Amino acid sequence: MQFTYRNPTQIEFGQGKIEKISTLIPNDKKILLLFGGGSIKKNGVYDQVKNALSNHRWSEFGGVEANPTKEVLDKAIAFGKENDVEYILAVGGGSVVDGAKYVANGFYYDGDAWDLLEGKFTPTRALEIGVILTLAATGSESNTGSVITKKETKEKRFFHSPFSYPQFSIMDPEVLKSLDDRQIANGLIDSFVHTCEQYITFNHGSLAQDYYSEGILKALIELIENFDKKDDLWYANLMWLANQALNGLIGLGVPQDWGTHYIGHELSGLYGIDHARTLAIIQPNLLRVLKEQKKEKLLQMGKNVFNINTKDENEVIDEIEKLYSSLSVDLKLSSYTDDSNIAEKVTTLLEKHGFSVFGEKQTITLKLVKQKKKKKKKKTLR
Repeated sequence: MQFTYRNPTQIEFGQGKIEKISTLIPNDKKILLLFGGGSIKKNGVYDQVKNALSNHRWSEFGGVEANPTKEVLDKAIAFGKENDVEYILAVGGGSVVDGAKYVANGFYYDGDAWDLLEGKFTPTRALEIGVILTLAATGSESNTGSVITKKETKEKRFFHSPFSYPQFSIMDPEVLKSLDDRQIANGLIDSFVHTCEQYITFNHGSLAQDYYSEGILKALIELIENFDKKDDLWYANLMWLANQALNGLIGLGVPQDWGTHYIGHELSGLYGIDHARTLAIIQPNLLRVLKEQKKEKLLQMGKNVFNINTKDENEVIDEIEKLYSSLSVDLKLSSYTDDSNIAEKVTTLLEKHGFSVFGEKQTITLKLVKQKKKKKKKKTLR
């Protein structure tokens, strides 16, 4: 086991923390306030930010989508340059934070910022970023990742940059109370699959990562089972678990998969399906195709996470699927699109983006992605 770990993001967690941005952002920095569809102006967050920034110079840019697009974010870069901004304050969920990373890293680049996603440009400097998180799901508030969609070509791609670590992240669970059940369910699923991508691989003996992952998964299941009993502590646990699922800790020095995400990104880019819903659709089916190579970890998950003693990995996959269904998520792709050529379009984009083979053992091929795996039928007495 070998790794290097550094996470410079300062976390401010708890109710009433938003006012701390008044001291976290230097007074001499001109701020770009970046946000989404305007919900922050309805739930009181915008007013809290406005009050906290009373001694700062700032301008605002709204309209970042749930799947943030290059087209809108390029306008944010231009707006930022026109207003000579020096700092980005992202107020929103993972989409807004991801958008802020695109703007920050592309700000000083004279070319097309999409080159970040194509691997044609590596930034040497960027705007600093601060975050006020309003949705728990992606962990983007304290990692280097960013996922952006190019609307013109229906491509959804990701990039990492050391400049993408936010300087700070305000995590006030109180703001989650304004979200609808669909958004909360998406956050639970996203966090669950993030953890699985770093856990359901093969036995490697890294106990801290394994047991930490299992603890996160068990806690998320407990939240799902108590979905209708949400209180202050429930929201606080969700916000922190979502962060821990993708802040880098559980993946240190261990094999990682991410196959579900690579395929999900293409589906989301093509059809505009919620990111978490693509994961819920794909993951159980992909696990059934890969169940032999993942058998040991699936059985370990059955025992340590779902508390079932079984030698049949299909039972564990069924438990995962039932978990998503319990959140009222439709797991049929045909419910989201009537396109009959999905597999061909997805594999074409995967190949274009350099994913002809992927997974922790590089066994997921384009042919395998097209493969349909039926559930194992239970024997019945006649």
